[in-house]
Amino acid sequence: MPRTLHLTLLATLVASSFAARFGRCDDNESRPPNVVVIFSDDLGYGDLGCFGHPTIRTPNLDRMAAEGMKLTQFYSAAPVCTPSRAALLTGRLPQRSGMCSGRRRVLFPNSKGGIPAGEITLAEALKAKGYATACVGKWHLGHLPPFLPTRNGFDSYFGIPYSNDMDRVADSPQGREAFLHPRFEYWNVPLMRDEEIIERPADQRTITRRYTEEAVKFIRGHKEGPFFLYLAHSMPHVPLFASDAFLGKSRRGLFGDVVEEVDWSVGRVLDVLRDEGLAENTVVFFTSDNGPWLVFGDLGGSAGPLRGGKGSTWEGGMREPTIAWWPGKIAPGTTSAQLASTMDIFATACGLAGAPIPDDRVMDSYDLTPVLLGQGASKRELLFYYRAYRLMAVRKGPWKMHFSTQSGYGQPEPEQHDPPLLFNVEHDPGESRNVAADHPDVITEMLRDVEAHKAKFEPAPSQLEL
Repeated sequence: MPRTLHLTLLATLVASSFAARFGRCDDNESRPPNVVVIFSDDLGYGDLGCFGHPTIRTPNLDRMAAEGMKLTQFYSAAPVCTPSRAALLTGRLPQRSGMCSGRRRVLFPNSKGGIPAGEITLAEALKAKGYATACVGKWHLGHLPPFLPTRNGFDSYFGIPYSNDMDRVADSPQGREAFLHPRFEYWNVPLMRDEEIIERPADQRTITRRYTEEAVKFIRGHKEGPFFLYLAHSMPHVPLFASDAFLGKSRRGLFGDVVEEVDWSVGRVLDVLRDEGLAENTVVFFTSDNGPWLVFGDLGGSAGPLRGGKGSTWEGGMREPTIAWWPGKIAPGTTSAQLASTMDIFATACGLAGAPIPDDRVMDSYDLTPVLLGQGASKRELLFYYRAYRLMAVRKGPWKMHFSTQSGYGQPEPEQHDPPLLFNVEHDPGESRNVAADHPDVITEMLRDVEAHKAKFEPAPSQLEL
């Protein structure tokens, strides 16, 4: 065989082997990136090793942070489940879609409402650009057919349609006993595939593993891409369940077992992206819907240095442990203290996909691509902290101004503050030192910002009270 022909065949074989192992470079370069959002439930700012927890082992999330970017001032749009998830998927404050309520706060199994048909979800925006879309895990934006993921831009759904502590069985142990010694039979929650219930009660002991298997199956089945995967874990929301491989293995008790299994799940997702040669063309976000449910003690998480937890607009209720990963694009081992929100994932993903941002409605989403790539700052100047329809606080730069404060649970009415409280949350993330008297100019400026916001703000009627 002539030497030139031999070398040509050898090069072809090497290229074919490389493409089979890592994916075709030309295909990856010519198509928009895949988007994966991994959304935990009730995870606290201090519950991961890479965010400072001393005993919960999170080697996969720690590696994700070492290979990507930690975002240390990243917020959910609400301190409880339903409005937070609506904001993530629409890029809008949940008050604009009516996905919040002062009375019920979240959707329940007897709720008649859900995400309005007129809202444009991230799945719908990406699907219009040719993305395959899948929702795996907790939905909590309406369990009736018109509100399910498959009616809102997702090609497929596998998961529990609301919180895993709902549908409590009447003859289960009363009070906290069911949570202290949980059995999955105590909660008659349904497991759905698309729009059909396939198991009830869902065996929550295996739910994290099964969500992970579905996510891996979707990635492998759509590796020709592009795809959008929304993996919304039911854990570590109580009741807590871990599979046999993790139960009793953590130094942090059952809560730690559960978080360590979620960490394993993240590792499986990242591994399959590497194995399929998709890592360098996939941006992955990991974050949480709200802060830890502190009233559950050892069954709840930790907000680390932050004040408060789930249900409150103190920092611990809405600042989330967040990691962004995109090998070859996001510089490894970086940390960003830029002000950002789960709502910003919408504009970021649309920008990367070449999908237009809706221009027929007010959006609250800003493209974080310059932040992720180290090319610029966040365009977010203000962050609004709502509890249902009440504006509780606002942040601008390092300053956070509170009009009202309320603990997540147990405080029937908020405490009003006139003049407002003011904290420098970059100096004092625990919000322990009110410096309003020292900075009247900051108060005046932020009050003007709030008035401008209120003048244009048009909330929709609550969908949670239907």
